Amino acid sequence: ETMRWAMTSGEASNWHPLTWMSHLLDATMFGLNPYGHHATSVGWHALNAVLALLVIRRLTGAVWTSAFFAALFAWHPLRVESVAWVSERKDVLSGFFGFAVLWLYAGYVERRRAGAAGGGAGRIYALILVAFALGLMAKPMLVTLPCLLLLLDFWPLRRVELARGAGSAWVRLVVEKLPFFALVIASAVVTYHVQKAGGSVTAQLSL
Repeated sequence: ETMRWAMTSGEASNWHPLTWMSHLLDATMFGLNPYGHHATSVGWHALNAVLALLVIRRLTGAVWTSAFFAALFAWHPLRVESVAWVSERKDVLSGFFGFAVLWLYAGYVERRRAGAAGGGAGRIYALILVAFALGLMAKPMLVTLPCLLLLLDFWPLRRVELARGAGSAWVRLVVEKLPFFALVIASAVVTYHVQKAGGSVTAQLSL
């Protein structure tokens, strides 16, 4: 019954069932003792910092630049705020799945370049979609991630160039991202209706 509530609830003008499940699990384990809830967020944040290091290193191959980026990510006040503020669990959760998408996407590109366009690359692609869907279920902020993947295709993955005659390559990469954009549209529609029902969206101003 509780899981069904998490999947259907528009509480706090948000639809983020994965975040609710995380809070529910903490409440089951720790009750209302804030220590356990904070410890969970610290753990997710630490994991995200490690993923940040691994993702940037895999994308660029630059070890020390990746370490600097991960440290900046770990210590930046905007990221620390999401850990200290327990109700921002949605931020650390969506961050985890966002980094997972980037890590898997780098592996997917590696498989494609190695000629594994069949089962190997296909399975990774499916995992990327699952990770992306879970990230959206934690916080719909990840709707911009497909656009980020296109930027990564340009640099540092260099799957396409800004050269004359590269239009067909760009089209192919956009088509590759269509399932991601479909998830974005679904998430945006649900988020809009939930926020409107919660009073967060009004029509007081004309266009």
